Amino acid sequence: MKIIDGRKIRDEVLEGIKKEISHLSFQPVFCDILVGNDPASVQYVHMKAKIAESVGIKFHDVKFPETISTEELITEVKKINEIENMCGIIVQLPLPAHINKEEVLNAVESYLDVDCLGKINSEKFYKGEWALGFPTALACMYILDSLKISLQDKNIVVLGNGDLVGKPVTALLHARNLDVSVVTRSTEFKDETIKDADVIISGMGEGKYLKGPMLKEGVILIDAGTSETNSSIVGDVDLETVENVASFVSPVPGGVGPVTIAMLFKNVLIVAKNKNDNKR
Repeated sequence: MKIIDGRKIRDEVLEGIKKEISHLSFQPVFCDILVGNDPASVQYVHMKAKIAESVGIKFHDVKFPETISTEELITEVKKINEIENMCGIIVQLPLPAHINKEEVLNAVESYLDVDCLGKINSEKFYKGEWALGFPTALACMYILDSLKISLQDKNIVVLGNGDLVGKPVTALLHARNLDVSVVTRSTEFKDETIKDADVIISGMGEGKYLKGPMLKEGVILIDAGTSETNSSIVGDVDLETVENVASFVSPVPGGVGPVTIAMLFKNVLIVAKNKNDNKR
């Protein structure tokens, strides 16, 4: 079994982004809006700030108190939309319960919506008219492509139909005219479907659900699910039991997660290059 090194892939992609950023006529700006003091959210924002700066993107640091109202936050988002050379805005989730998440996400200008969570970009994505895609789904596809294996004759199964992984990754696979089966909790004969899969992309968030005896020998496992167990993060794949069954596995942590960050900044680069072309 080969463990897919997501950090190595991330670093290669970021190196390419850094080169392209250096050729722009301006320094792009990126903002990850933080509301409240959730320790995990603070850590994620700090990590993205560090990566942004490392590739030559200026990080616009904003934090708002947990008590901010939906209306106040939308006003602040609209101000951030107008910052010169802004090339990507994301809202760090989860937001406090009293805030209307949908309204806040839709306040980000669609051309700056590098998480693809606003209504306009999401609709464009599913119509096939997208310039910016869902970073986690793009990461799953990028990892699959990095294996240099033809997917045309493969039986591909997507576990879960969530907004961040299952739905968008299925759309990306369909766009390539690939054969895809989607398995959810209510799917009939799901054990048989899983056992028959040559490639599984999992975004269920059910810790260590996929075990060796459930799988076909030589299966490729792209694990985009995360769960917290005994204060540690685990994926949907039980790595120990699939060791002698799978051909490739992306681990959690260290697999899809780092590549997702790289795809996020690839979206920022797309916005920056469009802006650069318009400045000429």
